[in-house]
Amino acid sequence: MDIILVRLLFIIVVAVTCFVIVPFGQTRNIDAGVGALIGAAIVLFEWKLRTVSLKRLIGAAIGSFLGICGAYLFALVIRNSVPPGSTQSFLQILVMLLMAYVGLAVGANKGDLLNLAALGGIFGGEKQGKKSYKILDTSVIIDGRIADIAETGFLDGIIVTPQFVLRELQLVADSADSLKRNRGRRGLDILQRLQKVATLTIQIVEDDFPAVREVDLKLIELAKLYEGKIITNDFNLNKVAQLQGVEVLNINELANSLKPIVLPGETMRVFILKEGKEYNQGVAYLDDGTMVVVDNARKMIGKTIDVSVTSVLQTTAGKMIFGKWDERAAYSRQTVPVPVPASPPPVPAAVASPAAAISTGTETKPSS
Repeated sequence: MDIILVRLLFIIVVAVTCFVIVPFGQTRNIDAGVGALIGAAIVLFEWKLRTVSLKRLIGAAIGSFLGICGAYLFALVIRNSVPPGSTQSFLQILVMLLMAYVGLAVGANKGDLLNLAALGGIFGGEKQGKKSYKILDTSVIIDGRIADIAETGFLDGIIVTPQFVLRELQLVADSADSLKRNRGRRGLDILQRLQKVATLTIQIVEDDFPAVREVDLKLIELAKLYEGKIITNDFNLNKVAQLQGVEVLNINELANSLKPIVLPGETMRVFILKEGKEYNQGVAYLDDGTMVVVDNARKMIGKTIDVSVTSVLQTTAGKMIFGKWDERAAYSRQTVPVPVPASPPPVPAAVASPAAAISTGTETKPSS
């Protein structure tokens, strides 16, 4: 709020100065309006500079200085080759503006190659800030798990979404195939969810590499430019990026590392879903998608049983658990001995019924 007031005050000061001095030779009101426009342009330029990294600012300053030096040398050539007059002045001003602009643009673009961390001091944190960039791949956006990870707070920093990735998502969303169209629309919805996460900053960049045709290779070049990490679940992109020295955050590797650890000999309860490839095998799945192959469980399809883990196999596609169902142990646990009721005790003669006493010829007298 304070910076907005300072900017408004600056524009007002420039407008009032032009109103008093009348630098453009027009009426006071027109000069004040032109001054306000100049002040607004300066404020807009300052606002844009705040989003530029320190490397690009230094590169732009060096490029502008070299461009002005080159323009001065060109101006000397123009002064000696063109007769004095308006043409000479116009060419000198044009060359100065052209060289300053070219130096500014080229210097800002190449400024990311500067290694300011080697200077230490106030420049030591610039490289660390660059490494906080995380670049999203198209596949990981469509996958959707990245939004769940971000909402839990395990992902922070600046999430970079290139324009060429958005174009690829749009092409998938506009596809004639209903399956591809739903996947593309889901990816766009995931980006909207990421924008609502308070701990993240979503930045859409215009950087492109026309000489590179593959989207995966463009992501690698962009990661080199921003010194960031690529978030993906593409196995091939993971390998190619690692070969070129680019760090990768693989969602599948994260999911595999979070799966529960199961040791051989442990007992687990699973639901046999289908038949296995080998003879008399049953297949079950855990809640996280881990496949469990159970021997001797073909007849138990559609039932929940207790199995004993025999081995665990870690593959590139994930983790597989092998177990065995002991039929005899299961039936022995189900068999419960039925208790045999004991014979009733004999009835004492003193409490026998009157009918029994009459039948024996005895008389029962009430107690006095």
